[in-house]
Parts: sequence; structure tokens; C-alpha cells
Amino acid sequence: GVIYWCAAANHFLSARSRIQSERGHTVVEHGPYRFVRHPMYSSRIVQMIGAALMLGSWVALVPAALNAILLVLRTSLEDRMLTTELPGYRKYAKHVPERLVPGLW
Repeated sequence: GVIYWCAAANHFLSARSRIQSERGHTVVEHGPYRFVRHPMYSSRIVQMIGAALMLGSWVALVPAALNAILLVLRTSLEDRMLTTELPGYRKYAKHVPERLVPGLW
């Protein structure tokens, strides 16, 4: 459900991280983005690890954990790009300091 909420709130979602200046890209501060800066990635991490645990597959947990690590790294790279290229993102990041987990990180 959170993934759909992200899509409804952020019309700039894309598989590729980039500033969409041709579409008037702005900082999205509503919806799940009020709580963390990367709610889509948070949801994907929970979904992947949860699916592996529901299957009871320790083998499936390994790629899920590796994907989770890659998504955490991606948040760092995206934050760097957004901070330097998207007006207002630095202020938003100060207002919403958590990247993935509300009240924690």
C-alpha cells in the first residue's frame, strides 16, 4: 500500500534518478514523504525481506539483504544528487532528517 501511496504523492517517480526539469520537478513533501525521504525504498526493503521470511527461505534472504544494502547505498547517492541539483531539497532534508525509518534513520 505504501508503494501506491508514494506513486500517488510523487509524480516525479522514475526508475532512473534524475532531475526532471522539463516537467517542473519540485520537492515532494506530502504523503509518505512527510515521514521519511525515501519511503518507496523503505517499502521495497520490507517487501523483499518479508517475502523471504514468509517463504521460510534463508536462501532467498541473502539476495533480499543484498538488495536492501544496495537500496540504502542508492539513498545516499540520490540524496547527494538531490541536495546539489534540486532547489529546496536541502531545506526538506533538514525538516525530514530520516532517510528510511521514521524516528530512527
